[in-house]
Amino acid sequence: MNSVLIIDDEEKIRTLLARIIGLEGFEVYQAADGKTALKKLDQQEIDVALCDVKLPDSNGVELVKEIKQKFPSTEVILLTAYGNIADGVQAIKNGAFDYITKGNDNDRIIPLLHRALEKAAFAKRIKQLEKRVGSKYSFNEIIGASVPITEAIALAKKVAATDTTVLLLGETGTGKEIFAQAIHEASGRSSKSFVAVNCSAFSRELLESELFGHKAGAFTGAIKDKKGLFEEADGGTIFLDEIGEMPVELQARLLRVLETGEFIKVGDTKTIKVNVRIIAATNRDLQQEIKEEKFRSDLFYRLSAFQISLPSLKQRIQDIEALASFFIMVFANKTNKAVPVMEKEYLIALKRYPWPGNIRELKNVIERSVILEDAGKLTIQTLPLELQSAQQQTTGMSAFDLSSVEKLHIQKVLNYTKGNKTEAARLLNIGLTTLYRKIDEYKIG
Repeated sequence: MNSVLIIDDEEKIRTLLARIIGLEGFEVYQAADGKTALKKLDQQEIDVALCDVKLPDSNGVELVKEIKQKFPSTEVILLTAYGNIADGVQAIKNGAFDYITKGNDNDRIIPLLHRALEKAAFAKRIKQLEKRVGSKYSFNEIIGASVPITEAIALAKKVAATDTTVLLLGETGTGKEIFAQAIHEASGRSSKSFVAVNCSAFSRELLESELFGHKAGAFTGAIKDKKGLFEEADGGTIFLDEIGEMPVELQARLLRVLETGEFIKVGDTKTIKVNVRIIAATNRDLQQEIKEEKFRSDLFYRLSAFQISLPSLKQRIQDIEALASFFIMVFANKTNKAVPVMEKEYLIALKRYPWPGNIRELKNVIERSVILEDAGKLTIQTLPLELQSAQQQTTGMSAFDLSSVEKLHIQKVLNYTKGNKTEAARLLNIGLTTLYRKIDEYKIG
């Protein structure tokens, strides 16, 4: 049950609020001062605190800061008897979710509570994910309802219960590692290690040592024995990302592990046997790599016993809004902001853009937008220019049209100056009056 703590020294107000909130199905706790409130927060997991500004032993505005420092997942709504804008602004800066005036804003309390609870729930979810070793994911964490992604999830769920080797295919940024972790979590190996390695991140010698380990003295700098990642993953799953980048010399060693479950450490003569499931991933065309003799055909057939192709983001436009909404919640929480709303033009731009970097690129764009917004709305001006251009094309303006280029450039400069028009006019080397005229002409928000 969702929990709410009411912090107010007036018993009648506490009782009234407790009754109203309790009837909505919340578990309600009460505190008459700041000290009692902090004690309650220590004892109970509180989702939202409704806090009065004037308390017998503390100031509610400052208490907000203390609560957010000690209990970051708890959202705080400030209650004030007077519409003091300065207090409200400072409360928001200190981390408050929002502030309302007693009596005048009673109708806002319940809707505001639900919004705060939504943010608190996301904060808890993120915190739980960060605490889990290796940032584990289940299929429930994969966002999307489009046909391509649901078909990929269905295939992954079927193969997860087996020990079959899986090859994940797809463009960079489509979530191949998340799928690999979800398969591991849904398998009988979930209690054992999930180990991920990017084959493109190491030289041949270093990758060999990382995968298979080495004996002391095997090469310069090998001062002691080292376990390889296959040993670390014994009983569990190893995820070989960018398998197409693995040097041909190491492919034979990997093939032996697949066929026999055995390998030899670098510089050793003793065979080590492991029980490891292999999930590999690539954005390369391995069939073409085989023709060019860059990839072994026998290894390919071993790895591709069960293939899953992950769709690019442009193949799942239907999911963009849900993915964007999730990332907005994540970054609003991380930057301690109220969750902003996407304007219609903003969402249109997201859906029109081809997303060559897929979900990873979308995540980065949303993070940028959340950082730049300051009015509770994500506008097209918070997007990179290439996305703004995508939206402009929907309104009939050509990206090569001079006026389009000028508008985008003015928007870019205004973004850079954070809306300071005097500074923007100086940088553009035009008069302030001219800038205002062009802002009006191009309807720049």
